[in-house]
Amino acid sequence: MSHAPDHPADVSILSTRLQPHRSMTRGQFHVLLLAVGAGGIVATIPFVVMGAWPVAGFMGIDVLAVYLAFRSNFRAARAYEDVHLTVLELTIAKVSAKGHKSEWRFNPSWVRLKREEHEEFGTLRLDLVSKGRSLEIAAFLGPDQKTAFAERLSRGLAQARAGMRF
Repeated sequence: MSHAPDHPADVSILSTRLQPHRSMTRGQFHVLLLAVGAGGIVATIPFVVMGAWPVAGFMGIDVLAVYLAFRSNFRAARAYEDVHLTVLELTIAKVSAKGHKSEWRFNPSWVRLKREEHEEFGTLRLDLVSKGRSLEIAAFLGPDQKTAFAERLSRGLAQARAGMRF
């Protein structure tokens, strides 16, 4: 037997978490870093043998730079946005990579989704607009993912505006 919500307005129309895409896992990163480090050692040995030992330091700086760049990239991947839509409310919660949370609430009847489109590149920007204020959402998604999310959100907003069906 299924449990009915306490109130019909509590029924979720759309609930999703948007996260930045990362094409490399931490394990793959460690393999890449080992390969870069090993390649650096192999490339540096002839210079050290010839007496140009400072080259080893510069190669070490290169490996350190690769490490720091990916570490920063993985830290940025901790950011996300939670989108929750019911008949009465659209809630957007943005959590930064540092864990700072900001939350916005909209009435689905009064909010509209504004898209910035480019004919060659696709959807560049999504904004929720209500009462003269604007909030950019899904900024870290690619154009195709923004388009797919915008379609889901538009359908959800239309469903919320239509109200509950009994």
